[in-house]
Amino acid sequence: MNVLLTSRTGYIGYHTGVLLQSGHRVVLYDYQSNSSDEVLEKLAQITGQQTPFIKGDVRDTELLKSMLAAYHIDVVVRFAGLKAVGESVEKPVDYYANNVQGAICLLPAMKSARGQALVFSSSATVYGEPRYLRLDESHPTGATNPYGRSKLHIEEMLSDVATPDPAWRMACLCYFNPVGVHESGLVGENPSGVPNNLMPHIAQVAAGQRAERSVFCDDYPTADGTGVKDYIHVMDLTEGYVAALAFLSQTTGHAINLGAGKGYSVRDMIRAFERASGRQLPYKFFARRAGDVAACYSDSQKASKALNWRAPRALGNMYTSTWRFQQSHRLSITS
Repeated sequence: MNVLLTSRTGYIGYHTGVLLQSGHRVVLYDYQSNSSDEVLEKLAQITGQQTPFIKGDVRDTELLKSMLAAYHIDVVVRFAGLKAVGESVEKPVDYYANNVQGAICLLPAMKSARGQALVFSSSATVYGEPRYLRLDESHPTGATNPYGRSKLHIEEMLSDVATPDPAWRMACLCYFNPVGVHESGLVGENPSGVPNNLMPHIAQVAAGQRAERSVFCDDYPTADGTGVKDYIHVMDLTEGYVAALAFLSQTTGHAINLGAGKGYSVRDMIRAFERASGRQLPYKFFARRAGDVAACYSDSQKASKALNWRAPRALGNMYTSTWRFQQSHRLSITS
């Protein structure tokens, strides 16, 4: 298949591209707002091939139309989106403009090019405050922050678009918290500025690049008072995307969870990274962040049945791979 990856040089996008390039013809489309050309060079080193790359905004419908037609794209994998819960509370308009408007611009371009197969990157945040755990696809939706609401709006819009038109084939992959890096150690999560996600932040603390890890809240109703999340190895997650392409070639679907099905607290994660790095990680408690929930972890039985997918990589692999990557990609960062 000819596959377009939007935001291909982002953390999850480039890991997915590594796997897809072994069996599909991949085209990259990215505005590169939070990535670099260095990623493209490393991807070529891993895969042994140069891949067509178009620099563009996912909200540029006319550019998308011409590019989808020129490369005879069969399926789009949509990663492009802002994704930090805390930032979304501070900048909600940016999240709706990029995430929701991006989808609105992409869909007519796809229909015009008659390539109406889409794998959309959604998020467990669409479920909001859990009414029960583990979260399955039947759980009511109701996001607690603008990031989650932007994803939920898109899911609902995709359902509305696909319902009257059987030509559309769509899958919304609701993934939880990807961590870890590719086994080569060449590419990993290395955000510019202060990391929003837990793993790259504590890795930078372990490397001495930041003084301490901020922990938001120690009085949640959890075993140790800190937030509990479902952490999935990024390579397990990307294998879910590969499986979704095969799934769409035979049928269609909507929400499918991709998670490890286990919950780990922030304190659990810090202690485990201390073991992996052999270093003590200082941390400091702050007030709860708006939009966060106490605990969130998945039931992925639907993915197991529909996609023949599972998440076999253990938490230890997530830590050790991240620490190896951090040691070889140190940056000059101030707290």
